[in-house]
Amino acid sequence: MFKASLNFKIIDPKKNPEQDLNKKSSMYFVIGLLLVLAMVFVALEWKTYDSFYHYDTSLNQIDESIDEDVPIFELKATPPPTPPVAPSEIEIAEDDDPIEETLIEATEMTQETEILVASDLDVIEEPDEVIVNWVTIEKVPVFPRCENEKDKRACFNKMIQRHIRKNFRYPEIAQEIGLQGRVNTQFIINKDGSIGTIQKKGPHVLLEKEAVRILSKLPKIPKMTPGKQRGTAVKVPYSIPITFKLQ
Repeated sequence: MFKASLNFKIIDPKKNPEQDLNKKSSMYFVIGLLLVLAMVFVALEWKTYDSFYHYDTSLNQIDESIDEDVPIFELKATPPPTPPVAPSEIEIAEDDDPIEETLIEATEMTQETEILVASDLDVIEEPDEVIVNWVTIEKVPVFPRCENEKDKRACFNKMIQRHIRKNFRYPEIAQEIGLQGRVNTQFIINKDGSIGTIQKKGPHVLLEKEAVRILSKLPKIPKMTPGKQRGTAVKVPYSIPITFKLQ
């Protein structure tokens, strides 16, 4: 009997270090990553533009086969107006209206002019309007409720000051714009005790109007007792400043 023996030898393959793919895998990964980043950058930065349309110039060409008649307008000139025809015969119209003659009298002096004597004329004397200053008047005007006061001049000043404080009202617009100052006022106490013309002078018209409003509210009933000079009632001017000052 033959015995056959088979001897198998396992050969361990040896790797070639130059053909080892794992050796350059990191480099291939970096190259691939760079390619992907480059493609992403190109995709993000890619710009598109609208295409230009070129129109055919034939669209603007006129078809010569179409013939149109140009309308003709006739302008008619306006004929000049006919001159008026002169009448062949002139008729004379009779004027039946009577003529009124105006008699103009001469104003020149003649020998027959009557001379008037001064005694024949009635002379009407109009008394001059007397205005006496507050300082020099003999009897000053008397404010209501000052009749029994000994110093009527001081009582008048006191009552005027009280009247101004009672009726004083600062204009709202003047407060908003910061307007302030002093308004010099003067009013006339007439011969019947009423308040006459009110004069004012101040830094602004708003303050002047308020000052006039205050003085126009001076008592009318009962009236003031008018001032007197030599026993005759006269007009007396009174001046007083009104100060507008913001707190």
